[in-house]
Amino acid sequence: MSADPVLRVSQVVRRFGDLTAVDGVSFSIEPGETFGLLGPNGAGKTTTISMVAGLISPDEGEITVLGRPIGPAAVEVKSHIGLVPQDLAVYPELTGRENLTFFGRLQRLEGKALAGRVDTVLELVGLTDRAKDPTKEYSGGMKRRLNIGIGLLQRPTLLILDEPTVGVDPQSRNSILESVESLSVEGMAVLYTTHYMEEAERLCDRIAIMDSGRIQAEGTRDELIRLTGGLDGVRLTGSGDTAAIAAQLAQLPAVAGAAHAAHEVRLTVRDAPSALAPIVTAATAGMTLTDVEVTRPDLESVFLHLTGKALRD
Repeated sequence: MSADPVLRVSQVVRRFGDLTAVDGVSFSIEPGETFGLLGPNGAGKTTTISMVAGLISPDEGEITVLGRPIGPAAVEVKSHIGLVPQDLAVYPELTGRENLTFFGRLQRLEGKALAGRVDTVLELVGLTDRAKDPTKEYSGGMKRRLNIGIGLLQRPTLLILDEPTVGVDPQSRNSILESVESLSVEGMAVLYTTHYMEEAERLCDRIAIMDSGRIQAEGTRDELIRLTGGLDGVRLTGSGDTAAIAAQLAQLPAVAGAAHAAHEVRLTVRDAPSALAPIVTAATAGMTLTDVEVTRPDLESVFLHLTGKALRD
């Protein structure tokens, strides 16, 4: 990889009154790399990317893009960044092509260069056959893909995607992920935020697990999973006092972590095959079990191991 990253975030802090939303966050992204910020809602992901995009300034620390500081006044540096926000930024009465043309002109594209780039982006996000339709007739997934296309118009060096699949159906979600997968092939650096574990595992070369404004761990998927010591996951589904059962099971020698939700208890466990019998025995004392599932270590297991709670909490 290049010695000079596209993005460098160094010990960044951002406060809102008494709330510290981002607390000492550091990471970097190389050319052609997709870097994921994985964490639950409220972890500080959106505040982090707002600073990376230069929308707000950090209270402490420094952020550079291509070696130059980024902030609200850094107009020239921002021309290298494509931002795809969580909220849709499209005009419903305009067609897909008209939306892209409008935003392309805002980015100082014009003439044949603009028309050619609009055609390229429409093909990339799979909307060529719907380019002449008003976007008010688009599905939620199509609008999300158009949103990504707007961020790609000026061929950014760094593309920021903030939860781009929120609220879309599975088919549209898969189309969005396929579009994102093709971006790093062109050498683009991608910063991708999500609270979906499977998206981070599928798309990201490296992942930072973020919670309560801090990065708890960073690395490749395999590096992060090794942090759990190869622990297995056990999910108990049923009815009963799941909070009490989770607390009780956490005391078993083989259980490294326990979390609960409505109708389920999730555990990280050492050697699940040998530990399963005492776990089920203890659980049935306070739950009526309908299902027991054992899984290999994944990023959910890592998050539970690091934070003591489930990613979805």
